Amino acid sequence: MTPAADLRAEAERLARQLPGLNFKAEASEAAHIGSAGRRRAGSGETFWQYRRYAQEDDAGRIDWRRSAKGDDLYVRETELETARTVLFWADDHPGFRWKGEGDLRTKAEEAILLMLTMAIPMSKEGERIGVLGSGRRPSFGKRAVDRLATDLLRGTGGHFPAPPRAAATLLVASDFYDPIPEWSARLAPLAAKCPEGVLIAVSAPVEVDFPFQGRTKFSRPGATIDRILGRAETMREEYKARFLAQRDALQKLARQMGWGYVQHVTGAPALESAARLKAEIEQFGAAR
Repeated sequence: MTPAADLRAEAERLARQLPGLNFKAEASEAAHIGSAGRRRAGSGETFWQYRRYAQEDDAGRIDWRRSAKGDDLYVRETELETARTVLFWADDHPGFRWKGEGDLRTKAEEAILLMLTMAIPMSKEGERIGVLGSGRRPSFGKRAVDRLATDLLRGTGGHFPAPPRAAATLLVASDFYDPIPEWSARLAPLAAKCPEGVLIAVSAPVEVDFPFQGRTKFSRPGATIDRILGRAETMREEYKARFLAQRDALQKLARQMGWGYVQHVTGAPALESAARLKAEIEQFGAAR
């Protein structure tokens, strides 16, 4: 598997080629889109620092536990929250962690590359980033991007994650080959909690083009069922029609949830897909 450091370096290169990410969010919208600290005191839920009690402070703000350690009274200040929490998830099914012959990366690695390309400027701007279902709290800064890369490559143990405790912007990546009703059931709880999200559908070239000829054995990584076609080329048109129908249904599902949708094929220019993903993210806060 491509090391996290290599993906991080490539994502840095791509991020430098994209104009700055603009969420188009005002401070007053923060309650809707999750929380991310601005590293200074203000309205929010995350503890920031203690400071000495002033006459204009309400007595109810006094932290008596801290004040009992000395002669002065102290109040707790929270961190100003004016931005977003952004959570990422990359499918860790063996079929998504697979790459075709001649492919540079697995589908999951290409998805993670696109996610890191978005996460790097987000983190620099103070947005909190993390992996949905990892058990680790989202954070910002250089180390947050390193942790994000590591956690995305590690996966979530084959389990589809539950919704986060607080609303956040979600980026969810898979090949989405399971039936659409199954994906609808999985995604509905996320969309109910998090009205802003993007589905990133990644495929390998052979899955798009179906270039097979003659007697061919097909299997999906992680599955035990095989299928042999005597003349695979006779199935090409039907396969491609079903593939496109699946993608169209997935895009429709995303729009029904109010989420964005991006397709990517491994080996295709990552910068173009990153630009499409950036455009979807920047639609949040505007009418779709």
